[in-house]
Amino acid sequence: MGNTSDHTDLFELLRNGDRGALARAITLVESRKSTADEGVRRLIDAAVRLNSSHSLRIGITGSPGVGKSTLIDELGMRLIAAGKRVAVLAIDPSSTHSGGSILGDKTRMARLAAEPDAFIRPSPTGGTLGGVARRTREAIILCEAAGFDRILVETVGVGQSEAEVDQLTDITLLLMIGGAGDSLQGIKRGIMETADIIAITKTDGDDTRRNEVAARDLRNAIALLPARPTGLRPPVLLCSAVTGNGMAELLGTLNSAAERARTNGHLDGRRRDQRLQWLEAAITDTLVDVFQADPGVSKEWKAMRNAVATGVLSPGDAADRLVRLFRTAS
Repeated sequence: MGNTSDHTDLFELLRNGDRGALARAITLVESRKSTADEGVRRLIDAAVRLNSSHSLRIGITGSPGVGKSTLIDELGMRLIAAGKRVAVLAIDPSSTHSGGSILGDKTRMARLAAEPDAFIRPSPTGGTLGGVARRTREAIILCEAAGFDRILVETVGVGQSEAEVDQLTDITLLLMIGGAGDSLQGIKRGIMETADIIAITKTDGDDTRRNEVAARDLRNAIALLPARPTGLRPPVLLCSAVTGNGMAELLGTLNSAAERARTNGHLDGRRRDQRLQWLEAAITDTLVDVFQADPGVSKEWKAMRNAVATGVLSPGDAADRLVRLFRTAS
């Protein structure tokens, strides 16, 4: 599907809510060559022009084992019951190293995967962390064009990925589990800068009391930290996706946070900032494509990589030489 008319036909199918067309469109934008594909750019441009103000993008982050997939399955089912169409996307920085995605596995969201009003997409693989974020951003836009009004972005939740999901979504939900040191560890990761809501998961059975203590400790710790410019601090909730306890409160808190963000203009402002970040990332991607396609650079690229890998040249020296080649050719 390489010409513009093919992409136009695909977009019309996508606009009509065809999940197969949506999957094909996302596959196109995940292609390494998509930045140089005019048809793909037009596909994204058409999707961006559609009104997405009715949608809500929720980032869901947390350490492995915290129960993200189970919670997303339950949350997604509740959203569908409320008349929403739900798309689940994964952003997985580990896939840039392993070449494969460990998140978004449909088998861990079995009920949601069977729903006609749901769409689940694993993380794009390969490339840089920023590249994964760019492709996820474009996938969000395509999902909204296909009529999905609740976009859940799942992340592995370690290191830079927390900042990445904050740049992609309207609200960030941090999932944690109770246990010694877990609350303080969350504070050290800078959750005040990223999390809008915190939920302590797996609050059922023998873990209930432990999680209640963890929630109290976490609330006390958050109260000692400076508030955000809005004056708000993230609420700490308790829930169990298995028993359903606390899930109605969590959904209500998400809806209230979204309504507040729409009313006070925070959501519009956040999306404006994100579009500008997207612009900067797109410029960088385009410049890298042009740079690497230059004949002079292309000729020396492998040799420079080998020289850096073996320690013959520093990365900075190699970069300077390649840039000089590029400027000479230009």
